[in-house]
Amino acid sequence: MRATLMYGAGDVRVENVPDPKLREATDAVVRVLRSCICGSDLWPYGSMPASQEGRRMGHEFLGVVEDVGSEVSGLKPGDVVVAPFVWADNTCDFCAEGLQTSCRHGGQWGAPGVDAGQGEAVRVPQAQGTLVKLPVGEDSALLPSLLTLSDVFCTGHHGVVTSRVGPGRSVTVVGDGAVGLSAVLAAKRLGAERILLMGRHTDRTDLGREFGATDVVAERGEEGIERVRELTGGDGTHAVVECVGTEQSLETALGVVRDGGVVSRLGVSQYTAVPMGFDTLLRNITLTGGAAPARAYIEELLPDVLDGALEPGKVFDRTVSLEDVPDGYRAMADRKALKVLIRP
Repeated sequence: MRATLMYGAGDVRVENVPDPKLREATDAVVRVLRSCICGSDLWPYGSMPASQEGRRMGHEFLGVVEDVGSEVSGLKPGDVVVAPFVWADNTCDFCAEGLQTSCRHGGQWGAPGVDAGQGEAVRVPQAQGTLVKLPVGEDSALLPSLLTLSDVFCTGHHGVVTSRVGPGRSVTVVGDGAVGLSAVLAAKRLGAERILLMGRHTDRTDLGREFGATDVVAERGEEGIERVRELTGGDGTHAVVECVGTEQSLETALGVVRDGGVVSRLGVSQYTAVPMGFDTLLRNITLTGGAAPARAYIEELLPDVLDGALEPGKVFDRTVSLEDVPDGYRAMADRKALKVLIRP
């Protein structure tokens, strides 16, 4: 079959790889209907050292079950399913706590010996605990929005949940990428009274307003902090969802959060030190967030996607074939596309 591999910074190729087959009784094989490129894929795309062996790419996909192992129940060939961005048994103690990202028997797509989502098919370990059956057909117009349940929309939701967004609360979302826009949509769904979106790309912030942002702040750094403070009577917002991952974006988040507030970090961290000194201690600031346990959120978010109340798939603004995935990476890296949908 054909699949995407990254050999180093800027070097993405679509090549022939072995067809997936059942290895364990708990496996399933899924033919991919839709996949996509994640903003987090751009970090290795910009910095990965050259390698002789390519790294399989893609952690967001939905598709059709082709085969199941003897110990898999509740799934059968022909079922349309979505896969969270990590696989998990959904039965261990961490999974029971809603932390499937820490599953004792789980792992990541594209790890050695494991397929990844940007390809024609995937062997899914721990299939019964990982895959979620979708009540739609292979040609459903809802597939793009349903695909966001694999990662990006669940990740935005995780940010607003961990930062305690709810009715009567205010929130600032730092970053106008797909995760940031998903956080805006999730905050609106949870009843946030005021949603400030910090971003400079008008086409993206326009979608942010459609998703529920009440204010857009284009300024960055200290100017951005001052602008948020000005819009909030000098206080800042109860919650902040940081969706970029740089030290500057975290400093901005800490600068715009209200005393006693919560900062949730979702962006893949490109820093090792957190700038939280005595001043944030005095202000009673909470820092939380992390990798979203998407599997814990899918059933909650699915009904709103199925009935059209939410359309998180609007974050996809370009669609490519599998063979054109390298062009999709370039488009996202050059900020010519917000998020690229892959249709094998």
